[in-house]
Amino acid sequence: MNLAPALLSAARGGDERAIAALLDAAQPDLRRYARRSCCTTTDVEDAVQEVLIILHRRLPTLGAIRSVPGWLFVIVHRLCLRLATAVLPFADFELLPRDSIARTGDADLRIDLARAIQSLPAHYRDVLLLRDVEELTVDEIAARLTITRETAKARLHRARKMVRDWLD
Repeated sequence: MNLAPALLSAARGGDERAIAALLDAAQPDLRRYARRSCCTTTDVEDAVQEVLIILHRRLPTLGAIRSVPGWLFVIVHRLCLRLATAVLPFADFELLPRDSIARTGDADLRIDLARAIQSLPAHYRDVLLLRDVEELTVDEIAARLTITRETAKARLHRARKMVRDWLD
């Protein structure tokens, strides 16, 4: 992503034209990256729009100008992962025998991962999604699920192991 430091500085200062130009300049690279990370075209568009909104909101507080493109790509990647787990119809998956599941390509890996997560018992799946998708801390997970911190950590450990075993 090639964002001019002068344009970014002007946008951080509140210049409306600079903000519009910055958002226009960032959009093609964000879309190209989202196409590689998201499952569907709708997810690509949703992720790009969300990232542009986040960029616009956080412009005044941005720190190092050189780190902005990397920060935006991380946000796109995380949004695509969240959209993939939220949109995939877990209940509609027909769980195939493990040896017949294709293991090549990003889309296939996402489907395999979704199937592995769906195969978890609900109490393990909840902890895994809260930690790895919603990025809550262990203490936040424990509070939300009304369990002890140690129980949340144990369930998370077991859930990750079960997913690894399923994918192997």
